[in-house]
This record gives sequence, structure tokens and C-alpha cells, in this order.
Amino acid sequence: MGDKTFVTPAGLSGEPPTQKEGTMFKKSIPWTTLMLVAFATLVTSGGCGQDGNAVPTQEEAKTEEGGVRILFLHHSTGGVIWDGGVAQWFDEYNAAHGTNYQIEERAYPDDPYPWANYPYDYWNLWVDHAGERPYEKQDTLEMLTQDHDVVVWKHCFPVSEVEADTGAPDVASQVKTIENYQVQYEALKEKMRQFPDTTFIVWTGAALVAGATDEASAGRAREFFEWVKSTWDEPGDNLYLWDFRQLETEGELYLLDKAGQKTRKPKKNEKKNNTYDLFLRKIHKCIFPTTKYMV
Repeated sequence: MGDKTFVTPAGLSGEPPTQKEGTMFKKSIPWTTLMLVAFATLVTSGGCGQDGNAVPTQEEAKTEEGGVRILFLHHSTGGVIWDGGVAQWFDEYNAAHGTNYQIEERAYPDDPYPWANYPYDYWNLWVDHAGERPYEKQDTLEMLTQDHDVVVWKHCFPVSEVEADTGAPDVASQVKTIENYQVQYEALKEKMRQFPDTTFIVWTGAALVAGATDEASAGRAREFFEWVKSTWDEPGDNLYLWDFRQLETEGELYLLDKAGQKTRKPKKNEKKNNTYDLFLRKIHKCIFPTTKYMV
């Protein structure tokens, strides 16, 4: 299946939210801050399959009857991408190709669980409180995989507020350190592999602008997600990466800020649609790696 990490040499700019912000169903996203300089020709730089102008494969055509059920778990950053037209893209693709992709989004975790979707929280919900019953009204992985063939999950900006290691990693700790993140991610990998019929797509973590962090913390965040790409992600399983962080930073420490902002002041984005297009292609490639696209 090849390299599972999707890295595109493109850039985003923006700033982190300062408070709890929800999905399209909960509230607006006034801080929309993503800006991508990307072109369709760059999509072939990675992913789960090939790209080009072709019709769906015979394998993909079989989805018409049973469908492929996709769930996108996110908070505010993901809501920006969703609002770029994710559902409409799949509707149009289905109509054009006779397929049956069914995608939905969900704020996860949501009330009454704290508004936090960091490595600890996924570990807490999916590993520590695994089972067939919800925990704090949040579906467990057992429940999510019963109704979905593809689960996409991500973290919001504060995942990059990484503190220094202590030398004592603790999988049950909420402290954001590389060592804690690593043991939590290892536990999550083991857990997700227990559901081989489900495809998981994990976003690398959203970055912060320089004015909202410091060099040491930003460096630790980059180090962790480089570890995710180079060590944690392994070939031959049902786990895939979408390198959102690379899109935001172009490999630098900070979220690129085209306007030179150094504060958390919200600002509008008018070019998020290129990002959502790359995201959609990533989902499609991971479901059917041999399928080419009608671009």
C-alpha cells in the first residue's frame, strides 16, 4: 500500500481558539484561521493510493449497495474543514459515480465530557473506559466502530502546548509531554488494531502561531509528531496519517501566519476549500487505494 503518510508541500496560516468552540451544529466558528496555498497537482505527493483522471474501480462500485460509512470526529479546527463542503463533495461524487459514501461529523468528545481531544482524552475514552457502554455520554470505540467503516480523528491547537518531559511517562496523565503522548499513542494504536475492519485516519496535530507559544514548546510538539510519522505509524495495518501539521507549518516550528499576526486575534480565512479537498482525497485514497479520481 506504500507510504501511508500524506504530506503536501503547502502552507496554512492562522491562530488558535481561545475558548471552547464547536461544530457547525453547535455554534459558528468566528476565529476561522486557515489559509492553504495548494494546487490539485500536489495531491500526488503522498497518500494511500494513486491519483489521476479515471473512473472508480470495480471494487469501489460495490459500495453502492452497502455503502461506506465515514465518521469525522473533531472540534473547532475540523469544523472549518467540514464547512468547506465535505458533505457536498461526497454527495456529488456519489451522484457522478454510483457510489454510496456516507459521511457525518461529530463534536467529540462533547458535553458533559470536558472540551478536550488530546492524546489523554482518546486514551481515557477508548482504552481506559472501553466497552459497550458510553463513558460520560461519549461513545466508546466499540460503539463507534459498530456503525462506521472509517473513523477520522484529530486534536485541536492546544495539543501543541507541550511541556518538558520528567523522565516518568504516565499513560493516565493529562499533562502534555512527549513521553506521556507517546505511551498514550502506543496504547491507542494497540486498541485501534483490535478493529481491523475499520480504517482509522489520524491527523497530525494542529500547530500554534509563534505569538501563542515559545520555541521550546513548539520544538517539542514538532518532535512528537515527527515521531508519530517516523516511528508510531507502521505499514500493513488499518491506521493512516493525514499530515495536517505539515500543511500548516511547511516543516517550520510554527503555524504560518501570512499576515504577520503574533497574537490570538481571530481572523478570517478565504482559502480553506483547498485544504478540505486534500482531506477528502485522503479519505478516499485510504478506503480504496487502487481507485483513481475524476478531478
